[in-house]
Amino acid sequence: MNSTSDNTIDFDSARLKIKSASARASTSVNSSAQPSNGQIQQSLSQLLQTSLELDKILGLFFATLQQAMELDSMEYRHEARALQFDFGHPALHRCSYRLTHMGDFLGELRFSRSKRFTEAQLQGLESLLGSLLYPLRNALLYQEAITCALIDPLTGCGNRLAMDQALSRDIKHAIRKRTELCMLVIDIDHFKNINDTYGHAFGDEALKATVSACQSCLRDVDGLFRLGGEEFVVVLSDTNLTDARMIAERIRNAIATMQFELDGEAIPLTVSIGVARRRSDENQQGLYERCDQQMYKAKRAGRNRVIAEG
Repeated sequence: MNSTSDNTIDFDSARLKIKSASARASTSVNSSAQPSNGQIQQSLSQLLQTSLELDKILGLFFATLQQAMELDSMEYRHEARALQFDFGHPALHRCSYRLTHMGDFLGELRFSRSKRFTEAQLQGLESLLGSLLYPLRNALLYQEAITCALIDPLTGCGNRLAMDQALSRDIKHAIRKRTELCMLVIDIDHFKNINDTYGHAFGDEALKATVSACQSCLRDVDGLFRLGGEEFVVVLSDTNLTDARMIAERIRNAIATMQFELDGEAIPLTVSIGVARRRSDENQQGLYERCDQQMYKAKRAGRNRVIAEG
């Protein structure tokens, strides 16, 4: 029969437990081979200050605790931030903690082991959670800052910096795995007329609607980025030219047929899309320039169409 314990840990109270545990450790002799809570706390205080990467901090925390109390696994979840990290292999007996500090939710940790947790082990574990406060909080703030730096604030898709990073990574993947990589360049037709006729607020809504329509046609692994103005780029890894053309046509049709209205008046919204496949010796700038040329061919051919390289 398995045992499960669920608790909410406020980091302020956990830090009080650390002080108490350290005081007890300093006045007693550690007769076992296991390090005392005070020693573990000192080790964690040093280790957890060495990085701002959330996965690395959690990994160091787990590795240190694992040596002290034979843990089999640790899981970290923060659903609001879509964060999930797993370490080790889940076992029968579990305990979990919701981590809060001054009213802020910092995530949930679940530990498991093959042996039942003793009361002393649970108390020791809870006291050591306080050492995670500032490293965890700082890592979450750092990740939030990095995420904001890569997101277009209006539409919520990636920005130019995010595209550069994703494209560099995907090109390396394509070279290493010898797979195909394709790009779409999407430009909203007559966007200036939309802004001039209906106002920039409505133009912003047109941009958001375009992103929503694109996302409905893409896989989770595909990248969608706004380069500025009304131009977007889609990066399709492990995708051949035929499939990329089909995806582009699906996007074009989704935008052309969606219901886009202002005060009950239907407003036509279409896009021109260029499609290109990366050549074996081509860098990201070369791929973008060729794809952009295909998009302008679609514009010159009458707009609301897809043109792929021959």
